[in-house]
Amino acid sequence: MEKDFTEADRYYDAQKKVKEIREFYEHLTVYVLVNPIVIFVNLMTSPGYLWFLWCLMGWGMAIILHGLKVFSFPPFFNKKWEEKKIREIMEKEQNRKTWE
Repeated sequence: MEKDFTEADRYYDAQKKVKEIREFYEHLTVYVLVNPIVIFVNLMTSPGYLWFLWCLMGWGMAIILHGLKVFSFPPFFNKKWEEKKIREIMEKEQNRKTWE
């Protein structure tokens, strides 16, 4: 019985990961498709000031952070950090109950 539960959990986690990856690629696709329009509008309306660079950099940073999160490369707040924090909190709670 335990094996089915574990297998179901693994399937759910894999399904969730695939959804996150798909959403990242959707985000990247929108970035690639919209930014040429932004560049075109900028160059047609005010070619003296290239404000589109701010859009590219800001949104580009968001894309990079999104990719780091999805592909498990964040420098902080990753799964290992979450598991460590959960264990730490559980241990503190257990110690608190012991002293009561």
